[in-house]
Amino acid sequence: MWLQEYNPMGNEIISGLVAFIPILLFLLGLTVFKMKGIYAAGMTLVVTLFMTVFIYKMPFDAALLSILLGVSKALWPIGYIVIMAVWLYKIAVKSGKFDVVGQSIIGISNDQRIQLLLIGFCFVSFLEGVAGLGVPIAICSALLVSLGFNPIKAAGYCLIANAATGAFGTVGIGVFTGAEVGNMPVAELSSLAGLTLPIISFIVPFMLIFIQDGIKGIREIFPALITVSTIFAVFQFITSFYIGPELTNVIPALLSMIALAFLAKKWAPKNIFYEPGADRDKLPTKQTMKDIIAGWSPFYFLTLVIGIWSIPSFKRIFEPGGILDFTSLNIKIPGLHERIIQSQPIAMQDTPMPAIFHWDIISSTGTAILVAIVVTGIFFPVLKYRVRFQLLGETIKELSTPIIIIVLVLSFASLSNYSGLSASIGLALANTGKLFPLFSPLLGWLGVFLTGSVVNNNALFGGLQVVTANQIGMNPSIFVAANTVGGSMAKPIAPTSIAIAAAAVGKNGKESEILSFTLKYSLVLITIVCILNYIISPMIK
Repeated sequence: MWLQEYNPMGNEIISGLVAFIPILLFLLGLTVFKMKGIYAAGMTLVVTLFMTVFIYKMPFDAALLSILLGVSKALWPIGYIVIMAVWLYKIAVKSGKFDVVGQSIIGISNDQRIQLLLIGFCFVSFLEGVAGLGVPIAICSALLVSLGFNPIKAAGYCLIANAATGAFGTVGIGVFTGAEVGNMPVAELSSLAGLTLPIISFIVPFMLIFIQDGIKGIREIFPALITVSTIFAVFQFITSFYIGPELTNVIPALLSMIALAFLAKKWAPKNIFYEPGADRDKLPTKQTMKDIIAGWSPFYFLTLVIGIWSIPSFKRIFEPGGILDFTSLNIKIPGLHERIIQSQPIAMQDTPMPAIFHWDIISSTGTAILVAIVVTGIFFPVLKYRVRFQLLGETIKELSTPIIIIVLVLSFASLSNYSGLSASIGLALANTGKLFPLFSPLLGWLGVFLTGSVVNNNALFGGLQVVTANQIGMNPSIFVAANTVGGSMAKPIAPTSIAIAAAAVGKNGKESEILSFTLKYSLVLITIVCILNYIISPMIK
């Protein structure tokens, strides 16, 4: 047994600053020193390993085992999902279906600001709601590139849009995790997250168009902007309050896309905007309904299959006692499982930390995407199986570097979690006392930057938010909600998301350029959330 040490320097503030060093190095490596993602992530992991062993006194074998667990989680499910998503995209391109998708979007509007709202915001939000885990970033950034968008900008746009939706991603699993960790009703946490996130969701479409075409762009397509922003924000609020977290991305995204398509039939901006370098003479090709149905088939089959995978009754067949429970393996890591002990104030009492690798062979989102690929091939056979498997080989080869980056980042996150580094950062922020409502979302922001996931962020810092709220006499639920929403604001800069985006647009090794594009907007959004939480927190009893 090893008891975590949260204050190795004898002062919680100083210990928190020391624990922040690896994160700072990673940020500086990508932004200031323009290092490739694989080198920045590798450097960060080495420094973190040194600190955990020599400063935090973590047993060396436990540190290596926590890295091994991080490697496993990076390969499954994240690496698996990314490979399947990009393979689906490559099949769509090779078969000509992507051209049909692009033509149908141009048919709605050839103004690329409208296209950005449709694909970069609405479709990203929809896919985040039904799939998450990098699927919307991979699919939508590649789709924007196919429409003539600059690859770095396309990746950046989708990452920034993800800030509005990450809190309720993958049928709201992050909210369910926060409710479980915080021991609070799911409906309460969903509604409290719905107090602040719709404000961000209203802002993000305006932010995207401002980045793309400045104030002029906002003015010229204001009817489209106000339609998308208002419908999405209003229905995100309504859904989070009255339905629950499962559909809080899906319903607003669908309604926004439908409304924007109807608006485009009656209205068009006076000046048509094209991204620099885009084909200005590209006109929509007349398509039959059969062509459109076949062209969009990978994406609606993807949506249908992931929707089935998300149904509670379907999930239950993989749970203990279910007919397919043997396909969901829970592998306890020997030498790490329940060896490391969390203590106060991170845990209410001394609590052994589980170290379990969940190998969900069939119930994984990656398998859902694979099923969508197979179903598309059956109903709309265009490519020979030999060509499909050649594309899979190309996909694996092209994604090798991004997946190594994801492995390194999640290894760092796992090591930070089990060693207590992450908790040291959280406790330093908790020392702000009555100002904690201002900094509470920032803790979630750091959590998603570390782990790339709102789910993992709530698992990491949800308990600390509850403990701190009780210490300062405020409602714990509002702080877990702040952890969830604040975490979503880090989606544009999460290293795993950036690695996925770089791979999807064919810019491996350019992760620093994507981070430089998104960082300032992530900082603006988290600042807004911090201020909103500081204002709202005292009102929630």
